[in-house]
Amino acid sequence: MSSARGATLAQGFSQRLLLEVYDKSQLEVVVNRQYEGEINKVGSKLNILNIARITERTYTGANLASADSLYENNCVLTIDQWKSFYWQELTIDNWESYIKDPHSTVVAQKADERNKNMEAYVYGLYGDVGAGNRVGTDYTTGTVTVDVTTGLVTGSGTTFTSAMVGKGFKATGHSLWYRVKTYTNATSIVIEDDFDDTTSAYTGGAIGAGASYTIEAVTAVSITTSNILAKVGQLKLKLDKAESFGYSSVPEDGRFLLVPPEFEDVATNGASGITLHVPAVYEDLVKRGMLTMLKGFKIFMSNRLTGDNTNGFHLIAGHPNWMTFAEKLLSADIEEEIIGNFGTAYKDLFVYGAKVPDSRRHFAAELFATFA
Repeated sequence: MSSARGATLAQGFSQRLLLEVYDKSQLEVVVNRQYEGEINKVGSKLNILNIARITERTYTGANLASADSLYENNCVLTIDQWKSFYWQELTIDNWESYIKDPHSTVVAQKADERNKNMEAYVYGLYGDVGAGNRVGTDYTTGTVTVDVTTGLVTGSGTTFTSAMVGKGFKATGHSLWYRVKTYTNATSIVIEDDFDDTTSAYTGGAIGAGASYTIEAVTAVSITTSNILAKVGQLKLKLDKAESFGYSSVPEDGRFLLVPPEFEDVATNGASGITLHVPAVYEDLVKRGMLTMLKGFKIFMSNRLTGDNTNGFHLIAGHPNWMTFAEKLLSADIEEEIIGNFGTAYKDLFVYGAKVPDSRRHFAAELFATFA
């Protein structure tokens, strides 16, 4: 039962407030805050540049071939989440209610609520995982033809769906994964290069009629005690092989895997090869939900992942350098006298945003799964 404060008059109650309970924030171990100071100086947008890779060639003694041109890659980190709290503490409520001083409790609860919402926002960006880095139930029915310039995919015997948009696509003849850009109907979709920071294009060349193909992780895979370790191993392999596809090598140190409570339930009910034990060096991370070390990942349990056990959870494995995150408290707990009444009002203004640069999309992998 709940009621407005002040509606419960002073009676015999416990002297201690029942605090709202939250999972401890895991943002510190799953995002990169390298640019936070810079964006807090300049405002809501920060351009982050890097130089595209150049190629090392074999020297034969002859004059060198044409020189590589240097190209800048630019991504924009935008602070686009604007959040605030606003509440009043009325003098008459303080007098009537048994709870005389709610302020410190409300402030602590406010901070926890904000952390919860920021984590849900960050974990909701699972779609920024690089094409080819998803584990789930793939779609391979029928054959396809791919147009050389537009990326138009024409299927034969296919049943494409709108759920495939954003998923990785690779046909026989492709050396890289591409991304489903748009869905038209059951036999027609368009694919594009897996980039967000450049103009959309398809550069994978023509694929002739009758080619087999894969659209990754279109539906959730069922995780059981018999396959849970293998699926975690597939996530590790995705990160380990990033460099072999021309992407930056993913550091082995600092890798994490975010899992729902159902993961722990399966892991502790007969799964072979999994022991939920946190090495002593990581005991401080237990407060943030760390369950164990597995396949080089620090495993963190979270209730804030996108999805559910009916439609599928979007588990994220990765390295903190996958995502850059920045936040700023623009106005902290402004205290105002309530005009026309008696008491105090409090408010704040908090902003944040996140960005996955194209060059770091393969620093993470996604497991789309349910748990049996």
